[in-house]
Amino acid sequence: MVDKEYGLNDIVQMKKPHPCGENRWKIIRMGMDIRIKCMGCNHSVMIPRREFTKKMKKVLEKAEE
Repeated sequence: MVDKEYGLNDIVQMKKPHPCGENRWKIIRMGMDIRIKCMGCNHSVMIPRREFTKKMKKVLEKAEE
């Protein structure tokens, strides 16, 4: 399986949308766990990195360095 490239402040699309209807998430913290923030309602969720890589569909926007 190809490792998906993502980094801090990237906008990603998850396989399932958030209950508010938005499917765009911003990565706001990286480590053993990854915290993502919904771009629709600003709700943030922390999930383990392994689970995040399984549930992430694709990177929509790369953050500017």
